[in-house]
Amino acid sequence: MSTTFTPVDASGPAAEPEPAAGRRLRRLGRRLVRPGAAALSGLLLFLSFPPRPLWWLALPGFALLGWALRARRPRAGFGLGYLAGLGFLLPLLVWTGEEVGPVPWVALAAVEALFVAAAGLGIAVVSRLPAWPVFAAAVWILAEAARARVPFGGFPWGKIAFGQADGVFLPLAAVGGTPVLGFAVALCGFGLYETVRQLRARRATGALAPRPLAAAVLAVLVPVTGAVAALPLVDDSAQDGTATVAAVQGNVPRLGLDFNSQRRAVLDNHAARTKELAADVKAGREPRPDFVLWPENSSDIDPLANPDARDVIDEAVGAIGVPTVIGAVIAPETGKLRNTLIEWDPEKGPVATYDKRHVQPFGEYIPMRSFVRLFNSDVDRVSRDFGPGDAIGVFDLAGTRVGLATCYEAAFDWAVRDTVTHGAQLITVPSNNATFGRSEMTYQQLAMSRVRAVEHSRAVVVPVTSGVSAIIMPDGKIVRESRMFTPDVLVDEVPLRSSLTPATRVGTLPEALLAGLAAAGLGWSALRLLRARRQARA
Repeated sequence: MSTTFTPVDASGPAAEPEPAAGRRLRRLGRRLVRPGAAALSGLLLFLSFPPRPLWWLALPGFALLGWALRARRPRAGFGLGYLAGLGFLLPLLVWTGEEVGPVPWVALAAVEALFVAAAGLGIAVVSRLPAWPVFAAAVWILAEAARARVPFGGFPWGKIAFGQADGVFLPLAAVGGTPVLGFAVALCGFGLYETVRQLRARRATGALAPRPLAAAVLAVLVPVTGAVAALPLVDDSAQDGTATVAAVQGNVPRLGLDFNSQRRAVLDNHAARTKELAADVKAGREPRPDFVLWPENSSDIDPLANPDARDVIDEAVGAIGVPTVIGAVIAPETGKLRNTLIEWDPEKGPVATYDKRHVQPFGEYIPMRSFVRLFNSDVDRVSRDFGPGDAIGVFDLAGTRVGLATCYEAAFDWAVRDTVTHGAQLITVPSNNATFGRSEMTYQQLAMSRVRAVEHSRAVVVPVTSGVSAIIMPDGKIVRESRMFTPDVLVDEVPLRSSLTPATRVGTLPEALLAGLAAAGLGWSALRLLRARRQARA
């Protein structure tokens, strides 16, 4: 009797072929990983900004961006960078559509994201170089520098430095301003990714590449060490004595663009708060201020042309009896409006003025008005354009030299630095955020003033119509702060300082050097590519 044995497949039953739809989904998923990572990196950058105290999220944000861009082709780098820019700027700038709808908001974010896209292209190009995180961080700062200048004078809102008011890197603002601070954050983030990449490569191959790993670790350690070394530059001691300052937040009748329709109510609110302060000083409940600061647009009725408005201001300033800075709209009979700060003496009345030098496009004036009107009729709310001033603003208030940067100007490096190099012992940033409701805009702008305080080692006073007003020490710490849309008066003693930080002294030099470093990296990459092509042909 014979037995026939049938071989058995030890691997089990034959696997069914994967459906074509499943393969397509898996390929699509792989293709979407990097775009998703790029968009997520932008979102992490947004989340690192105030009012959230999550400054450190910028580091994994740049690390993830480095992963998405490294060794990509330039075209892919541009596209991935654009996704990162949208992930960052769409939520960051949502306040720009608070009262005018989504079209201006989306349009602004879409245009500004092009600068991040250009940075993505550049980072992809330099990412094959040795020590590439250094060149990549410089490329990011080069893109920020361009965004701060064009178009229409630039829009530096969203500089990485402005999200670091609570961060460990903040002392670097005193070394080289916002470019050095932003460079350090980007370098540390890219360095984190490269360190992880080198360690994973070592684990996978068992081979040790000490130089690339050391360069990656240094990209993390050098910015942190530099920030620690810069701590002695952060000083809030009084070099020229002190001044007691009062910041008045009068509040507005209602939110939104229409707050200006009740201009007299806004003026009356600030006058009333100032009179209340005078009563508190007389009763001993508050110290007597050396001077008082009102916010931007606290008198949208021209007090130089309207006797009623002048009388209201005269009465309030006379009651407190000290020099007061009034934010006013000056409307000459011909020509453009002026967004003006007026030094108002309790006896002499208006004695000095400062006209805002960088007026806000699409807010205070409308470029290409007929074209923009096709997309949003709200442009006609700005029926008469504002024009810029040309003089640097420093007022002598009761012996204290006070530098003036009106609202939007705080975002521009030159606008604040000019006041300090012209002798300002203290800086004020009068602002009006009522148009933007309860959005994050006021907190983003307040963070700028905190960075400026450390950058120039000056106390900064921020009087705002509707919040958040604040008094900031030269070390960036807030010692007095109001709530949004709440009438308030902040009074405190602040140190006066006259020394100049390295950042104030060198001005735009660090930014220029970093731009040159970025250009060198891009040029080096181009030469390497040409050499590789020649070798391939040979």
